[in-house]
Amino acid sequence: MRPPRANYGWTRFLGDCAGGAIAALIALPYGLALASAMGLPPVLGIFTSILTAPVIALLGRNPVLIGGTASATVPFLAMAARDHGVAGAARLTIMASLIMMGFGLLRLGRYITRVPHAVVTGFSCGIGGMMLVSQMDIMFGVASPLRRSASSALGQLTGVLDHLGDVRAVPLVLSLTVIVAATIAVRLSPRAPAPLIGGALAILVARIFGFREREIGSLAATLPPFAGFGWSTPEMLAALPPAFALALVSSVNILITSRVVEHFRGRHKRMKPADADAELGAYGVANIFGGLFGAPPSVGIPARSLAVVRCGGTTRLSNLMHAVFLAAILGLGSRFVGHIPIAALAGVTAWMGLCLLDWSAWRRLPRMSRVDAVAFLATAASVMAVNAVLAVAIGCSLYPLHRAYVRWLRPARLPDLEVE
Repeated sequence: MRPPRANYGWTRFLGDCAGGAIAALIALPYGLALASAMGLPPVLGIFTSILTAPVIALLGRNPVLIGGTASATVPFLAMAARDHGVAGAARLTIMASLIMMGFGLLRLGRYITRVPHAVVTGFSCGIGGMMLVSQMDIMFGVASPLRRSASSALGQLTGVLDHLGDVRAVPLVLSLTVIVAATIAVRLSPRAPAPLIGGALAILVARIFGFREREIGSLAATLPPFAGFGWSTPEMLAALPPAFALALVSSVNILITSRVVEHFRGRHKRMKPADADAELGAYGVANIFGGLFGAPPSVGIPARSLAVVRCGGTTRLSNLMHAVFLAAILGLGSRFVGHIPIAALAGVTAWMGLCLLDWSAWRRLPRMSRVDAVAFLATAASVMAVNAVLAVAIGCSLYPLHRAYVRWLRPARLPDLEVE
């Protein structure tokens, strides 16, 4: 999974830079919104990527697996922040990071890589659908609290459909401009930075026609202070169960997302067992560093990783550029980036979701074995209806059930044949 070192030229350098820039733009709304949902200062969701990306780029095994704040970690951090503030969330993050490092040392990561390919593609499609649905309220210009009030992507979709009468034209035009332009760009040149082209065109359209739409706004650029927290025995024992659960959820998310990214890079082999264990160790170390400043844990983010792939990124530099551009955005946000319409960013994320839907997998569906097809559909549906980690468990559980059925139940139902 290490990138080739030879033939690194301007084309690949520009691909890494373009991918890092788009990944940073995608990180902005998600990082701010998710940290806010956790009850933390919103800017901490951005500093998650800035603080952890250099460590992940140095120690991680998948060069284009981009990490950041993820929705799967929200319930754990929200409970800790509610009970103990930023300090409690920081303690939970650091404890979960230590447990993740333990998973790597115990070589448990390699077992997660055995997830069947049909479940991985179903996970990809479900995440793509979830990303698309999560941006519909912004794209349609309807009430934004819909995303935060719903517990699943299907709930979000229902909320948006109930408000279709309130759809506004301007955000829809801007987001569709991004989607259409990015689609055309990637058709003309698969290595083109399609999301960057689509976003730039949407900004140009807004300026030409004088569209007034909600923008990113100014952002604070100061590094957060060290999070102060205690390590008393009662506090650690109380935090141990949620820390273990957070570590497990994060580990599954990281390794499954890594496989999804490799699938879209055209590499369909499973990662080496040692690489899987090392990846967990890398994220564990990175999240300890981020947790010291109160930043939420970093896990693999499909949208940002796919942005890097789509823009031609191939090396660890793309992960570093992701952090560099985010830091630059915070520093220059009030002047330049602060004027980017939120609808344009929603269009970028929605386009990434459409790409993650993996249309080739749907075309192969009639040719899949019955158990693969059911696992694929069950995983994709469960991501939308429940959550990503439980969806993987549901998809994987179908295989031992199928083996048990074939071995024990189906032979018993066959009629006895008379011997002539």
